[in-house]
Amino acid sequence: MSNQTSSLFDPRPSSAVKPTAEYRTPPNNEEAEQALLGAILVNNKAYEKVGEFLRPEHFYDPAHQRIFAAITKMIDRGQIANPVTLKALFDNDPELAVEGGSAYLAELAANVVTVVNAGDYGKTIHDLFIRRQLIEVGTDMVNEAYRHDLDITALDQIGEAEKQLFDLASTGDVQGGFVAFGESVKHAIATAEVAFRRSSHVTGVTTGLIDIDRKLGGLHPSDLIILAGRPSMGKTALATNIAFNAAKAHMRSSGQEGGVVGFFSLEMSAEQLATRILADEVQVPGDKIRRGEIRDTDFPKFVQASQDLARCPFYVDDTPALSVAAVRTRCRRLKRTSGLSMVVVDYLQLLRGSSSRGSENRVQEISEITRGLKAIAKELDVPVVALSQLSRAVELREDKRPQLADLRESGSIEQDADVVMFVFREQYYLERAEPSRRPDESDDKFNDRYQRWQQRLGEVHNTAEVIIAKQRHGPIGTVRLYFDGQFTKFGDLDQHHQTDE
Repeated sequence: MSNQTSSLFDPRPSSAVKPTAEYRTPPNNEEAEQALLGAILVNNKAYEKVGEFLRPEHFYDPAHQRIFAAITKMIDRGQIANPVTLKALFDNDPELAVEGGSAYLAELAANVVTVVNAGDYGKTIHDLFIRRQLIEVGTDMVNEAYRHDLDITALDQIGEAEKQLFDLASTGDVQGGFVAFGESVKHAIATAEVAFRRSSHVTGVTTGLIDIDRKLGGLHPSDLIILAGRPSMGKTALATNIAFNAAKAHMRSSGQEGGVVGFFSLEMSAEQLATRILADEVQVPGDKIRRGEIRDTDFPKFVQASQDLARCPFYVDDTPALSVAAVRTRCRRLKRTSGLSMVVVDYLQLLRGSSSRGSENRVQEISEITRGLKAIAKELDVPVVALSQLSRAVELREDKRPQLADLRESGSIEQDADVVMFVFREQYYLERAEPSRRPDESDDKFNDRYQRWQQRLGEVHNTAEVIIAKQRHGPIGTVRLYFDGQFTKFGDLDQHHQTDE
């Protein structure tokens, strides 16, 4: 009768009744925690295997957290941490009373079989902690997604989730430590051998510019290279030329030269960047391409150039106002899916730090950004080229050539960078400083002054200087380049380039 009554009130078959959700315990391993604590209490040298990366909060059991914190404090003071020395500390500890008080310490030590596996226990505990944190991040993501906050968009939530995952990945890296110098020497010799076998003798990623490659030896992995200049000096054009030269060299050499390039264009759109490169490849001014002033004979050039460009490992991300954490995440993703040999950021001051209040202290935020870019270069083992603005102090001097002190907003740019290069075009300033006749100036004096101006303008016509003001691995100095403003193209300065066309 009871079964019939139940079926009247619940028309669903018994198999359709949703089962009660099962409670799931967060990932943890009590035995590993006990084994590690016991091993350290028996032999404090076991702490050396885990002390670098393991923290009290990584333990799941609160009592184990307190025991490990006490052990850490004792060892850091240079004292022995064992059940006897820790007894007084835990005699009246209510947290440990549940486990049996100070007698629990003796029990942990007594049950130890070996201390050899202490490092493995520590990594297990750490891995389970990361898993618990991932669950927490995932839960927060779900809860935030359900909230309808008009001030926080879905993209903002994605950015915050990426930041949390980035922070978690940073704390989750337990690799590293000292490397035998012999291994470092082997790596250095292997790098030198690669350069020796190359006809260009470039150890890093080629810039496609012979004189810069000779001065720098290419762009080296793990280096942060700052390319700075005042507006209209051509820093974006030079960075684009270098990046595309590297990608093109990689394509033409089947991966022996150059590399896969990730270009973050925070100022220009990907389409504008493509137009610049296309103008250079087909030798048609970019402004004419935008206005549609193209001859019929140019179209075959466009078709051929587009086919060549499509095969280049050149990837552009034109998302505005990215954070350093987002740049790091996207670089990791690109390296995993397509490979990555070089990163370009145009430009530094358009990036955001991790803090939403960073604008209150711009100098501190720029410092965080440069440290983040250097960290990306080291982690992914690629050169990172970051463009930077210069302060207006340059314009107040008679000699407009930039100096390290002109780097805008923060000295940390100079400090964190491995290479600092400035782009300078004297032609730009001379064209805007055409001499005018002074009061009471004679014809001869004015003509002489005007002639000197014309002569100097002719000497620097279609040229640019790249001033290498800092280089950790080599000499500083100035490299002169050819510059064609019509196609925003930099090239090697040779006799052919100096002839008038």
